Amino acid sequence: MLSVENVTKNYGKFTALEDISLTFTPGVYGLLAPNGAGKTTLIKMLTTLLFPTKGQILWDGEDILTLGAEYRGMLGYLPQQFGYYPGYTPRQFLRYAAALQCVPKKEADSRIDYLLELVGLSDVMDKKLKKFSGGMLQRVGIAVAMLNDPKLLILDEPTAGLDPRERVRFRNLIHALSEDRIVILSTHIVSDIETIAGQIVMLKDHRLYCCDSPISIREKFQGKIFEVPAGTSMGSGEYLLSEGQGEAGTVLRVFSDTCPIGGTPVEPGLEDAFLAIYREEGRP
Repeated sequence: MLSVENVTKNYGKFTALEDISLTFTPGVYGLLAPNGAGKTTLIKMLTTLLFPTKGQILWDGEDILTLGAEYRGMLGYLPQQFGYYPGYTPRQFLRYAAALQCVPKKEADSRIDYLLELVGLSDVMDKKLKKFSGGMLQRVGIAVAMLNDPKLLILDEPTAGLDPRERVRFRNLIHALSEDRIVILSTHIVSDIETIAGQIVMLKDHRLYCCDSPISIREKFQGKIFEVPAGTSMGSGEYLLSEGQGEAGTVLRVFSDTCPIGGTPVEPGLEDAFLAIYREEGRP
């Protein structure tokens, strides 16, 4: 179990995160917030790349900073951009990564074959990485992060820049990996976590906004999301969330405590909830 207890992170006079408390058990957690909200700061503290100004982070009741290498040995981490050697093949690069982690060669070879099969790259394991697409490289990155069979897998914006097909493949892979470990997936792309995350962690104003299931988050906006025809002016307390296509043409999705004139109530989605929660940040 991973516990974040009253963690604050300051950079001089700027507070990036304030008094964050969370508990993670095996399953998928989506860390969902706009860019600049503190997701990466939290990720870096969980991976010991940064240290809390106040509070502590515990693994099974012990401070991760005290555990040191023992904790990092249970951790798999895929940063937003991971370094690789373009002239290496996936098999060569994983052997190199395994050597850095002091995994015995015989054990490493069988583990590498298994992981490349798992991420769907066994048929290209001897092709140069420089010929790989962004999605294929991300799958190599996951294989590297999984070399030590981690109990905690942390992925920072792993689907940024991927096409829809690769994003679906990636989500299916993450779901398969989460059965017996904690998976924390940081993103600002709602669709990446709506179908696979059991719990969604949202940060707002540098504090914890919620840690709840996608269904519970959507239910908080039941009866508050409406569609109105394009060109409708927003009244007091009405906030434009997004535009889309309806049967009669372009429609606007609006957040409001009461039904707007000409509005039709619709079932809220997680994207509606996300846009409503962060409507102060650049929304009308």
